[in-house]
Amino acid sequence: MSTPLIGQLVEALRCLPGVGPKSAQRMAYHLLERDRDGARQLATLLNEAVERIGHCEQCRTLSESALCNVCASPKRDRSQLCVVESPIDVQAIMQATEYRGLFYVLMGHLSPLDGIGPNDIGLDQLARRLDEGEVVEVILATNPTVEGEATAHYIADMVKQRKIRVTRIAHGVPMGGELEFANSSTLSQALSGRSEL
Repeated sequence: MSTPLIGQLVEALRCLPGVGPKSAQRMAYHLLERDRDGARQLATLLNEAVERIGHCEQCRTLSESALCNVCASPKRDRSQLCVVESPIDVQAIMQATEYRGLFYVLMGHLSPLDGIGPNDIGLDQLARRLDEGEVVEVILATNPTVEGEATAHYIADMVKQRKIRVTRIAHGVPMGGELEFANSSTLSQALSGRSEL
């Protein structure tokens, strides 16, 4: 029989994606029965991360400083801008490819049914960045879902109005899939085989 505090811990763990009641219960009992030091470290690091990690002022990815390491690097190609849905997509591309440009993280995708419009995913900020004139190619790497495709088409129209080259990563990533679950060779092939929109 669990205590109210254990029940609250189980419910709190359910906020994680893909964690249902049974998985949350296993995690909670594991931490309490077998790894209290790990639980303390997890609690400390989680609290510290929530307090110290914000968003990069330029690309909007998660960062501990005003500019993330990618945006701050003088070695990156500032003429290419790869647009992705989430910070984990940045990591997937960085680990799987030789891409040397910059990123722009939407933190989601267009979803009118959920009330998520262009400004909710930072397209106003993206437009200002494109108007600065440094970017000559925008690579759309949104997820190949219905929402991701709609977002890509919306951004493509916005980019074309500014007479900037716009490409879309090749569809080596399966429809309905997400970038974080694609293997390295699929991601690498998709990025190198991008095409004009």
